[in-house]
Amino acid sequence: MSNVTVIGTQWGDEGKGKIVDWLASRADIVVRFQGGHNAGHTLVVGDQVYKLSLLPSGLVRGQIGVIGNGVVIDPKALLAEIDRVAGQGLKVNPETLWIAENAPLILPVHGALDRAREAARGERKIGTTGRGIGPAYEDKVARRAIRICDLVEPETLDWKLDEVLLHHNTLLAGLGAPIFTKDELKEFLAEITPRIIPFACPVWERLDEARRAGRRILFEGAQAVMLDVDHGTYPFVTSSNTVAAVAASGSGVSPSSIGFVLGIAKAYTTRVGEGPFPTELFDDVGRKIGERGHEFGTVTGRPRRCGWFDAVMVRQAARVGGVTGIALTKLDVLDGLEEISICIGYELDGKHVKLFPSAPGAQARVKPVYETMPGWQESTAGARSWAELPAQAIKYIRRIEELIEAPVTLLSTSPERDDTILVRDPFED
Repeated sequence: MSNVTVIGTQWGDEGKGKIVDWLASRADIVVRFQGGHNAGHTLVVGDQVYKLSLLPSGLVRGQIGVIGNGVVIDPKALLAEIDRVAGQGLKVNPETLWIAENAPLILPVHGALDRAREAARGERKIGTTGRGIGPAYEDKVARRAIRICDLVEPETLDWKLDEVLLHHNTLLAGLGAPIFTKDELKEFLAEITPRIIPFACPVWERLDEARRAGRRILFEGAQAVMLDVDHGTYPFVTSSNTVAAVAASGSGVSPSSIGFVLGIAKAYTTRVGEGPFPTELFDDVGRKIGERGHEFGTVTGRPRRCGWFDAVMVRQAARVGGVTGIALTKLDVLDGLEEISICIGYELDGKHVKLFPSAPGAQARVKPVYETMPGWQESTAGARSWAELPAQAIKYIRRIEELIEAPVTLLSTSPERDDTILVRDPFED
């Protein structure tokens, strides 16, 4: 039996939440290993809709949820999320939720700096959520982060706060933004400490024990490969690495433990915020896809930009991300279209290329080369077997497999958790 790691292969919002929720019924433990509360997963379970940002999706299934050391945690956002889902009937306590004691915290100063810098960029803004994710990761790399374990060491916390304020207040003042006092941050931390500390533990040790006992672990990624800080559309990316390899370093397990890598891709493409998007549609078809797909950011509420499936990008993401198989989502959104296009390459400065370039200028200049196929008029919504799919929809799926050089192992045909076609169970790999 294999563990499974789930990552996005586009620009996020591919429907990872539903797939992780569906897979969680086969898992014992579900682990978040990177990102922060800028990620969002929406789970639809009967008449209940769960919107999660930090909590692992497995909690909805009653499994143990883990927040690894690779996640940056806004403690107030986390506690608010815990209270919200508890109000919906979920059990969240130190037995069901483990948080890495060495995970770094997002402080109010991080969000303030994030927003001030974005405002100062003007027309060159990146499109961050303004929630302090980037500055918190910067502090981690600069070795001045406040980690959960620091909360129980007053002397350590005291000098670390001095270092944090020296750095951030200098930047805030330079940007003309209000600065923070040490007492403000101490008051913030004193308020959240009693509720956060009971969840803190050496996650790496518990996961190692679970692995040795043969328990199934599902690693849940946030964002997607094309938002990876190294491999994505830099600088219009998130502040963490999003590829499957980070499941190991972001939770404290060995690289061999990440198992089957399931890449999630929509049957079309969306993006929230700024940055290049070669297949973006600005016509009625793009608007129709957005309306039918309810394309609004789970965290931001911003409308998502919509376009045709970009096979070049997904193929590249699958290779970089180490993808074993693809879960294709939202096929039903394409029902009823007369024609459907797939990007099979790019034109860049008069040349045909089959790689997404790294340089921002080149990324902005690439033009998609399309292959167009007939659409299908029959409904795929709610289909739970290949036999229920129109022949042309199956042809579309098979063509995607050829172009991205990876098999479709799961297919989602609606937001409902059971409207899923299983081709190959990742846990049985």
